[in-house]
Amino acid sequence: MESVNRVPAEILDFLQNTDTCSVSNAIETLNVRMRNEGFIQNVVKCMFPAMPPVAGYAITGRIRTTAPPISGLCYYQNIEWWEYVASVPGPKIIVLADMDRAPGVGAFFGEIHAQISKALGCVAYVTNGAVRDLAALEAAPFQCFAGSVSVSHAYAHIVEMAEPVEIGSLKIMPGDLLHADRHGVQSIPDANAAELPAIVSGISTRERELIRLCARPDFSVEKLVIALKRNKQDISAH
Repeated sequence: MESVNRVPAEILDFLQNTDTCSVSNAIETLNVRMRNEGFIQNVVKCMFPAMPPVAGYAITGRIRTTAPPISGLCYYQNIEWWEYVASVPGPKIIVLADMDRAPGVGAFFGEIHAQISKALGCVAYVTNGAVRDLAALEAAPFQCFAGSVSVSHAYAHIVEMAEPVEIGSLKIMPGDLLHADRHGVQSIPDANAAELPAIVSGISTRERELIRLCARPDFSVEKLVIALKRNKQDISAH
């Protein structure tokens, strides 16, 4: 099983109180990955946009819902799965790739699964498949990012766990630090996590200055060009 690279508690707190777009902007300035990488593309949507951002370490696996499992009567009766979830330090985000040809026929995750996961220190669920019991999930509250919603869990069951998965072009290793909100799900580079609060603060300051300039009665393209050049210089000096 992969070890988890822990970040300081204050960085987790920062992520849980900062929107993903601001953090994404900060990561872009570090040039540690391509700008079209590091986030889930297209295949999931946030089920509860009003909930605050979440951050946690990935608990990974693969599921199927279109055929019965070899053994086990119910989708939440896999004790090995719960032992794996419990073995990783929190906060945790469950990431399950639906391997069926048509993902989302059934929903692995619903009210019972959310309550057990929450009791074990999980804060969110991510899948290209489906979820169900939306009212109960929202009331929990437990954030979910999914490709669809299904009325049934069908034959939902785990087929692999604690293995690398890929959802929407984002490769996720067990223990990866994830950050998510209404905009989507992204991974956080461990080596640069401690730099993010200061970078986000600097970017926010520059953006507020530009917004104030746009609201001024003497706004002009000439003033905008000067401000943008200063902005670029500040970013280059980082």
